[in-house]
Amino acid sequence: MEVLKYILLIIFSYLVGNINFALIISKHNKSDITKKGSGNPGTINMLRSYGGKLGGLTLILDMIKGATPAIIGFFAFGGYANLQMAILGLYIGGFSVIVGHIYPIMLKFKGGKGIACSLGVFLIANPLATLIFFIVAVIYLWFFEYGSISSFIMITALTIIEGIKLAPYNNLPIMAILFGIFFLTWFAHRQNIFRLLIGKENRVSLKSMLKKRANLKQNKQN
Repeated sequence: MEVLKYILLIIFSYLVGNINFALIISKHNKSDITKKGSGNPGTINMLRSYGGKLGGLTLILDMIKGATPAIIGFFAFGGYANLQMAILGLYIGGFSVIVGHIYPIMLKFKGGKGIACSLGVFLIANPLATLIFFIVAVIYLWFFEYGSISSFIMITALTIIEGIKLAPYNNLPIMAILFGIFFLTWFAHRQNIFRLLIGKENRVSLKSMLKKRANLKQNKQN
């Protein structure tokens, strides 16, 4: 029965991950995010291509997408009454939805890079740390404009913090899945890493977005 629950959680979470909100939102705006900017159907490219409003909406929806299987996994395997098994369920659901986001069968295995989904998972696992490092990443993005590095900051810091927190359980499957999330999201950014090394990484300017929005608002008032 437990094995069946794991299988159902993995399948459900993977299929949830196949829902690509960046693509849905861009199609709703009579466009295609895969043909804009870097072509990646994720938050940073949405920010760069459509601005803060739609980029922010994509971020929120993808975080909810990541959080939902994590919550289901947590409570399906015992919740607070059986914390170690519940955390395992949380990360199995979380890892599966991230895989579904990065490698969606419904989109020929061409998805996003899993950062917002991962944040949703970590938000359930460790809300305070996730909030803190999200703010740190936004501050970095504001000043230095490299979305990939802001993503690395969040994922790396949260993986380390969760690893330290979960070490006393001495639960190898949990630690392996946690490392799997870290590895998978970094691997999805391999082209970004290459562009960073050769000095050709794309930038995203939050300052320019706010300035553009303020100018549009002023023009409407005039």
